[in-house]
Amino acid sequence: MTRARSHEPPIVIEHRDALIFLLNEAAELEHAIMCQYLFAAFTMKKSVEEGLTERQLKQVLRWHKVVLSVATEEMLHMAQVNNLLLAIGAAPRVGRPNLPHRGRRYPPAVQLALVPFGEQAVRHFLFLERPEGITLRDADGFEIPDEAVPLTTDQDIAPHVQDFATVGHLYRSIEAGIRHLCARHGEEWLFIGPHSAQASPESFRWPDLIRVTDLDSAMKAIDIIVEQGEGPRGHWRDAHYGRFLEVLGELLTMKQADPMFQPARPVVPLFVRPPADTDGPLVSDPTTARVLDAFNVTYEILLHSLARFFGHVEETPDQVAFLTDLAVLLMTTVLKPLGELATRLPAGPDHPGMTAGPSFELFHTSGYLLPHARPAWVLMHERLVELSTFMKATVNKAGLPEDLVEIARNVDRLAAMMTDHMEDLDLRKVAAPLAWLGRSPAG
Repeated sequence: MTRARSHEPPIVIEHRDALIFLLNEAAELEHAIMCQYLFAAFTMKKSVEEGLTERQLKQVLRWHKVVLSVATEEMLHMAQVNNLLLAIGAAPRVGRPNLPHRGRRYPPAVQLALVPFGEQAVRHFLFLERPEGITLRDADGFEIPDEAVPLTTDQDIAPHVQDFATVGHLYRSIEAGIRHLCARHGEEWLFIGPHSAQASPESFRWPDLIRVTDLDSAMKAIDIIVEQGEGPRGHWRDAHYGRFLEVLGELLTMKQADPMFQPARPVVPLFVRPPADTDGPLVSDPTTARVLDAFNVTYEILLHSLARFFGHVEETPDQVAFLTDLAVLLMTTVLKPLGELATRLPAGPDHPGMTAGPSFELFHTSGYLLPHARPAWVLMHERLVELSTFMKATVNKAGLPEDLVEIARNVDRLAAMMTDHMEDLDLRKVAAPLAWLGRSPAG
């Protein structure tokens, strides 16, 4: 496909390390943007008992479906970027800086934060997904700091952040860099990674996912990411930008008809234990804090499973397939219900009348890659059982919804499924601890 020429000059990519750096940046961005969309979806109301009319509920549920579908495509984009990283010989990247990002890690215009669903959130999403050539200001609360981003020249050897106007601009620069390096050194020089390590369309049941083996497949992979996000030039209606634009129009119409209409719960983004460089509000309800801890540990295990999938070496094909199943089931049967539960729980006396939202806190700056199969599987399994035990102990606290009981049972099921795939990992020396871990935790 021939894409229309960019209005923005491409970022300079003169060597493989600079390309790896920018692909890592792209993977982190897709990951963080996905978390924003999931947070917004988790905050949305689900019943008339939450103050919606039947007509309003029907519309909110449709918007919820739109936001979740876009979040799923962001996960696809993160997987596709990891295929590009693996194709050029680099390690996968499933970590990211902690949220919020206020123009520190990325160019000043790229600011990311967890915001409940509403006009501010949708306007911010539109700004992030805007096609090149569309002038748009970010939502209120996302003012761009006046910071210059240094330029890279063809004489530099150390890669660093360079300015890009849109996410599409970043990908077009990556595309130009790949073409440039292939023209200079040849495709065989650039695409040195093992094809088998990459995710296939069957891995996550995403037919659009492409294994990258050469220049042509790399270009197709980037085309899919850009076109799903901003759309091909002049044809963005079905892309993320177009879908969010439609949601905004409908939201504003409903707010005009009923100024008291609130599609989301009164959620305030809170930390349980913020990173050292972040000043943020803390959840002050102890039981809610435990639910948020459970969410964040589930998220930790999910990232470990994804990093292990993309970084697998010694696993059998059956074990590799299970790693994708584990990631998907953690998302659908544990993370999603925990996230929605958190938005119904009190934030605490420091935030009267407000509920808490999942904080997507990260614990490991290493990127969540466990490099050796045997300890990786033991650690993930161990963490699943610890999580179940923690959740069942939390249920015993007064006033906590019984939803957590079924979610804990889902964790138990995943731990049992994982045990069934660990038979050939030479676990003799840890047999006794694993036997203990395999027992149903007392609750």
